[in-house]
Amino acid sequence: MAGNVAEIDVVVIGAGQAGLSSAYFLSRAGVDFVVLDRSPRPGGAWQFRWPSLTLGAAHRVHDLPGLPMGAADTTRPSSEVVSEYFAAYERAFGLPVRRPVAVRAVREGVGGRLLVETSAGDWSPRALINATGTWDRPFWPRYPGQETFLGRQLHTADYVTREEFAGRHVVVVGAGASAIQLLMEIAEVATTTWVTRRPPVFREGPFDEEAGRAAVARVDARVRAGLPPGSVVGATGYPVTPQVEAAMAAGVLDRLPMFDRIVPDGVAWDGAAAGHPGRVRADVILWATGFRPVVNHLAPLHLREPGGGIRVEDTRAVLDPRVHLVGYGPSASTIGANRAGRAAVRHVRRLLDAPVAA
Repeated sequence: MAGNVAEIDVVVIGAGQAGLSSAYFLSRAGVDFVVLDRSPRPGGAWQFRWPSLTLGAAHRVHDLPGLPMGAADTTRPSSEVVSEYFAAYERAFGLPVRRPVAVRAVREGVGGRLLVETSAGDWSPRALINATGTWDRPFWPRYPGQETFLGRQLHTADYVTREEFAGRHVVVVGAGASAIQLLMEIAEVATTTWVTRRPPVFREGPFDEEAGRAAVARVDARVRAGLPPGSVVGATGYPVTPQVEAAMAAGVLDRLPMFDRIVPDGVAWDGAAAGHPGRVRADVILWATGFRPVVNHLAPLHLREPGGGIRVEDTRAVLDPRVHLVGYGPSASTIGANRAGRAAVRHVRRLLDAPVAA
């Protein structure tokens, strides 16, 4: 301890899949570390998912290293099942998770160390593993007239249950997995209109390893170029399940191009081009428009490239190899986070073993 700053080898920010995976490998390596998590309880972003998202309907949750999830009830809410699994994982390995702790900023420290400023005091690590995910930063597009809308606007992050939309007309915006899942769910109790900026991608048949590697490679190329990462899940396409086939047959998944503006009682398209109705009345606009990486606390380190992203090579921030981003870009999937956690710890060990500059 130096003053009110605690010296430690590594700080991990975030206790979701990426953070817990990293913590497991740090523990096995005998590294002195702490995990700082801003959430009130174990579960990462999963604890905030809507109750109707059952484990069977969610994208596959891969086992964390060292402790398989085992057989789980696929009809239970994923928020409950995954949170219980993460809590059991923390206990099983005695991981040093502190919560709720909000990380306010990471900046240059003293003697080649970083300084992590938080709501629970400051830490001075030699290396940092950032595993903050995206859930805390929902993306809200801006469209002309948005402030004039008299109905309700909400983001996926605010969604709770379809019943609150019963009997209303809901415009769902977005082409990703969450948009499709919520659209099909809401359509059972309300009328819906689906609007996307680009045509949605559906996938028939199995998703093999070659396709998976290609999707990850596309995201990795963006990150290596210093561009904001795209979505690994978005690059894979949405599987055509029996539920999706039924929704297609019922017209629920008939998609309209993105509207040009929002009016008090709905949305509107300009021009006379084919493919849109000109105007649609709406009681609700649901923005299923995704999330952005939570990395604002890293701003004092000036890691962003001119392209807007943080350039990362094999988890290491190119502009500061003391900083590792796990669950960012190509590792923003449950299996990718596990692999990245192992890789990050391997690099951290080399850094810690290197002589400290005088």
